[in-house]
Amino acid sequence: MGSVQRAMRLLEAVAEHEHGAPAKQLARETGLALPTAYHLLRTLVFEGYLRRDKGLFFLGEAAERLGSSGARQKRRSTVVDTLADWRDAIGAPVYYAMYRDGEIEVVCVSDTPGIPAVEEWADFRETGHAHAIGQCLLAQLDEEARRDHLDRHPVQSITPYTVRDSHSLLRRLERMRRMDPVTERQEYALGTVCAAIPITVGTTAATMAISLPAHQADRLPAATQQLQHAVGRLLGSLAISISI
Repeated sequence: MGSVQRAMRLLEAVAEHEHGAPAKQLARETGLALPTAYHLLRTLVFEGYLRRDKGLFFLGEAAERLGSSGARQKRRSTVVDTLADWRDAIGAPVYYAMYRDGEIEVVCVSDTPGIPAVEEWADFRETGHAHAIGQCLLAQLDEEARRDHLDRHPVQSITPYTVRDSHSLLRRLERMRRMDPVTERQEYALGTVCAAIPITVGTTAATMAISLPAHQADRLPAATQQLQHAVGRLLGSLAISISI
């Protein structure tokens, strides 16, 4: 345990020096005997947590990977907490999804036993034409990307309310204004209505969405507006979390 603690102190000391630091300085700053510092520094270099260049020590690739992973986890935690706050305020499950690498990806869902999310009874990735999340993401793509997606995931009837063919869907998507909410009623799941808010950051298409039981459909416009205002207030902080 003592060796681990001393190694961590050395890593923290190196991290404080953007332009590197020599062993003697690091030993002095951490209060370690020089031979002990040398031994631990060599071990950290061997394991990839540090690198040595012209007598100076810098953070290595292994340490940078840890930092990157930690930053991603922190961003994800921020999004999870935000969705939970919105879920409780709106009284509906909240979804966060992205269009990434040519596919629809539902990144995070916040629900509770009393406010359950829609059951994914048909793969969300393959049925984007039938739910608000998918339609919202497809509406943010250019025509070529939309057609490519539909070539790989053809339109099919999911419920009696699902759009019938790709031509009808493409016409619907073309009529959508870029930043307007997208709503669908029982197109993916009978007994459920949904709405999705578009979020575009650079070339990344993303969306926040909610769902409600069909018997609460009259709540959908107000709940959607509430989500839209919430997203607008936090768009800056959401943008830095867009790649979780």
